[in-house]
Order: sequence, then structure tokens, then C-alpha cells
Amino acid sequence: MSALIQPIALLLIILAGYLFKRAGRFKNRDYRILQTAIFDLVLPGAIVYSFATNPHDSSMLWISVFGFIVAFIPPIVIFLTSRRRPVQDRAFTMLNGSGFNVGCFCFPVVQAFLGTAAIVPAAMFDIGNCVMVAAGTNVMTQTLLHIQPGRTLDEQYQGHAPTLPYVRPKDRDAKRLARKALLWNVFRGFFGSVPFDTYLLMIILMLADVRIPTVVATVVQPLSNANSFCAMLMVGMLMDLPAGRADVMKLLKVIGWRLPFGIVFALAAWFALPFDASIREAVAMCCLAPIAVFSTLFTDKVLGNAKLAGFSLSVSAIISLVMMTGTHVLVTSFA
Repeated sequence: MSALIQPIALLLIILAGYLFKRAGRFKNRDYRILQTAIFDLVLPGAIVYSFATNPHDSSMLWISVFGFIVAFIPPIVIFLTSRRRPVQDRAFTMLNGSGFNVGCFCFPVVQAFLGTAAIVPAAMFDIGNCVMVAAGTNVMTQTLLHIQPGRTLDEQYQGHAPTLPYVRPKDRDAKRLARKALLWNVFRGFFGSVPFDTYLLMIILMLADVRIPTVVATVVQPLSNANSFCAMLMVGMLMDLPAGRADVMKLLKVIGWRLPFGIVFALAAWFALPFDASIREAVAMCCLAPIAVFSTLFTDKVLGNAKLAGFSLSVSAIISLVMMTGTHVLVTSFA
């Protein structure tokens, strides 16, 4: 029972953020301040602290590869199977139906169940996962659906087609400019993400066998400690009840994609990864994680509907907590 206290506390923080907003203590757009602090300061600090205080074996990079694969597959499958749906629905499902909330949710949960050592495989999983959630899924969604970055979808298109109207350039100069714009969008999407850049730097240091000084860990420890609280509070500030049946259907569709994918990926982690049971259990639990906090950021930028994304994250967090708890009980009972 004591292992459940910290995950339940995360849900209570979400509730507190929502109630403070409803009481008028937080304004509707105040979450943007916290959003910037989390993605550009707090989460990078948590990543550095994890690498500075836990040994990361380079052989665990296979877990990072696994994390990338399971975050890469869902948006592709969703795109291919939703060709008859309006572009607004496709974008929302692609952005929220894939990716895993590891740094803000899984870290405290797996630590509560499996101890501090479980942070290591969770962090290695998040390296691959972060390639997609911090940039890849957003870039993929915009590119496949022909959504221009910098403006919301409603500002660009009001119809119900599966993708935005797109005219393929025909002359050489136009093709060159189109390729240049695409490459710049990809580059900015990845390297404009501070958490992704931080993970990239940590991998380089790990492969070069460079140890992060203790003083650095001491400096970033307060950021690491604040990570879960700030992220869950922001989700509560974002959260709002669905506006109608259409929003409920979008939420159910996202959950309907995430549940089977999560179960299949968790089974693959348990039966396929060549590591001991505790590491495989930690990775399997990461596969059952809720919607990534990054999804709220990108849903806000692409669709201007961060509230529904925040509510979806909250619902998926409750489901994930139940499933991760059940996974731990199941593994423990057969151990």
C-alpha cells in the first residue's frame, strides 16, 4: 500500500491544479509560464540529475532503441488507419495516442514499486521515447497532414478533409525550397527541444565515459525534485471537462489506441528484452505510462486545444496507475 502513496499524490496534484483554476487562483493561460519552465529548465535538470546519480551502462542503449520503436509505431499506424477521418481528429489522435510520460510520471512510480535502481532503465527507455515525444511525433504529424508550423490548424483550414490541401511543387527551385523548409522544420523540431538536446548530450558523455561532477548533481537536484510536481500541476491547470460528445469520442479514441498498444509493448518488453527481471519490469511499466506532457504542448500549438489534451492525460494517468500496479502485482506473484 505504501508504494501507491506517491502515484496517488501525483493525481492529487493534478486535482489541486484543476481546483485552483476553477477557483480563479490560476488564469486560463497561466499554464504557459509553467510549461516553459518545465520544458526548458525543470525536465532537463531531472535528466541531468538521473545521469549524474545513477550508473548508465552503454549496453542499456538497446532499451533506448526499444523505447524509440514503441513510440514510433503508433502514429504511423494511426495515420494509415484514419484516412477517412477529418484532419483535426487525425492530428489529435496522432499527437495523443502515442508516446509515454516517463520523466514526470514513470520515474516516481517505478521508484515507488522497484526502488531507486529502476530509474536507470526508465531513463534509458525515455531516451528513445524522447526522440518522438519531444519532437518526432509533432514533426511527423505536421508533415504527413501538411500542417504548417507556427499557426494552429483552425487558422489554416476549416474543412473536414483528411489532410490539408497540398500542391506538390513542380519546378526545380520550388522543390528545393520545399525540401529546405522540411529539413529546417525537422531540425528545429528536434534541436529546438531542450530535453532532447539534454538527452543527446548525456548519451555523448556516457559513450565517452565522462562522469558528471557531483557539484552539478547538487545544483540540479532541486529541479529534479520539482519535476513531477510542476508537470502534474500544469496538467491540472490545463484540464477541463469535455465540451461535448465530440470531445468525449476523441478521448475514447485516444484511450482505445493507447491501451492495446501499451499491453502489446509491455509484453514485448517482458519477453523479448535480454535483461534481468527487474529491468524488464521497469521497461514494461514504462510502456503502460500515460500520455506525455509534451502532447499537451504540441496539441496546444497545432490544434489550440490543450484543455482536452490535459483532460486526456489525466484520464490516462488514472488508467496507467491501475495497469502499472496490476503489472507489479502480477510479476511479484509469479516471481
